[in-house]
Amino acid sequence: MNRLIATSAAVLMAGSAFAQDIYTVTVSDSFEDAAFALESAILDRGLVIDNTSHVGDMLARTGADVGSDVDLFAGADVYSFCSATVSREVMEADISNIAYCPYGVFVYALPDSDQSVIGFRVYPGDSMAPVNALLTEIVADATAD
Repeated sequence: MNRLIATSAAVLMAGSAFAQDIYTVTVSDSFEDAAFALESAILDRGLVIDNTSHVGDMLARTGADVGSDVDLFAGADVYSFCSATVSREVMEADISNIAYCPYGVFVYALPDSDQSVIGFRVYPGDSMAPVNALLTEIVADATAD
């Protein structure tokens, strides 16, 4: 019990350490085109998409259930995947980086918009720099004209 209290207190005191930046690029593409470009940028690197979370569909489907009529997205997906090479590198540098795997990139478009946003959560610490570099490259490939 004391360990739980101490851990909880440490987490509360370090709350700002959990704040993370988000890297995004806006493109003049439909959601479908941007999602296809992002998926292609991941697969073209030989990476396997473990999961596609259809966040936009879920929020649209459950809006009325939670008392909301706000239409948040025209489309919104999050792709989860790992890279054996990069994951090994960052986990050899700091074994606790396992907490960040798999990595996620997202794409969304707002209703009545002809633009889409592609991005990812920036991972903290120097040891995660290789993951941030990989995700930046994937977003760059997906948003290249």
